[in-house]
Amino acid sequence: MVRLQPDPFLNELTSMFERTTEKGSVWVTLKHSSDKSKVQRNKMATAGEEIEYRCLVRATDGKKNISTLVGAKDHQKFQASYATILKARMTALKKRERKDKRKAAEASTASDNKKHKGTKKRSSASKP
Repeated sequence: MVRLQPDPFLNELTSMFERTTEKGSVWVTLKHSSDKSKVQRNKMATAGEEIEYRCLVRATDGKKNISTLVGAKDHQKFQASYATILKARMTALKKRERKDKRKAAEASTASDNKKHKGTKKRSSASKP
């Protein structure tokens, strides 16, 4: 897996999306990470040092894997750029068909009325 700086990562992610426009998928995962081993974190904790956590972002198209670490300072800028890329590249998604709220409410009440019409209530007093 290739570890890149945030800006080259976004450029490579864009090219991954371009390669998979006709056929294929791109998987992106985000993970909370300190980039230190468990032993190193334990040593730092016992020494009283503060552990800096970052966001590990990984992307793959099945053939190529890339990753980057984003610190707290660069997080807002990275997320804005990442959101722009996603909005631009998700053109193949279909729009959801929305129903009118009034029509949906009328349809559900009409179906409820049909269910209750066929059933008769019997009282316990009418038994012979």
